[in-house]
Amino acid sequence: MNGWKRQLHRTTSGTATAVRLHEVTKRYGKGPQAVLALDRVSADITRGTFTAVMGPSGSGKSTFLHCAAGLDRPTSGSVRLGATELARLNEAPLTRLRRSSMGFVFQAFNLVPSLTVEQNITLPLRLQGRRADRAWFGEIVARVGLADRLRHVPSQLSGGQQQRVAIARALVNRPEVIFADEPTGSLDPDTANDILGLLRQAVTDLHQTVVMVTHDPRAAARADRAVFLANGRIASGMTSPTVERVTATIAGLRGAA
Repeated sequence: MNGWKRQLHRTTSGTATAVRLHEVTKRYGKGPQAVLALDRVSADITRGTFTAVMGPSGSGKSTFLHCAAGLDRPTSGSVRLGATELARLNEAPLTRLRRSSMGFVFQAFNLVPSLTVEQNITLPLRLQGRRADRAWFGEIVARVGLADRLRHVPSQLSGGQQQRVAIARALVNRPEVIFADEPTGSLDPDTANDILGLLRQAVTDLHQTVVMVTHDPRAAARADRAVFLANGRIASGMTSPTVERVTATIAGLRGAA
């Protein structure tokens, strides 16, 4: 095991692991037509860090995120959120766990068109029968720059503003982990840069944990660590990723495919 993988799997005293995947395999279908999306993947995501998950098309990066977030169940292996083993939960408690302990940011925003900005942000709390902490709500709304848009509906917002709503919604219940799937994929470069800045701020200033799937080296360069998948396995990783190093690594993985 190389030095980076030793670091990935090591849990040291005083270092909390937010998400742990152990020997996770995900297979779609059966027989000779089955697709092996993940092949015995093990990874620890340290609490309070920003991790970018990258790889060529078909490498398994979205499946990695979906299994880590309990959106998809692995065929075999273990996924833990903190001390909770997700595979042991049936759908109802798993849904409650996602609402209370996870935040999600997707490329398509996934806002409810008929709800206002404020209602979209507080939706995870309303689904749990909880009221928003007004001080915390005010802080995140200010951080994402939406204080003057709370009564607007999504159709009255730009794409970048809608993604800011999604980030605020992901933060409102103080989740253990925020999972982001190509959060800048449909945005122009300047807006994408702003959104990445907000995710970076969530980690640095608000001490959140962010796991982000991306194909963009500029996005990965905002992370503390990049994990690279190829053919359903972790191929390599790096700390303090840069655009140049990430680009070279992805090019190498594509060339080896």
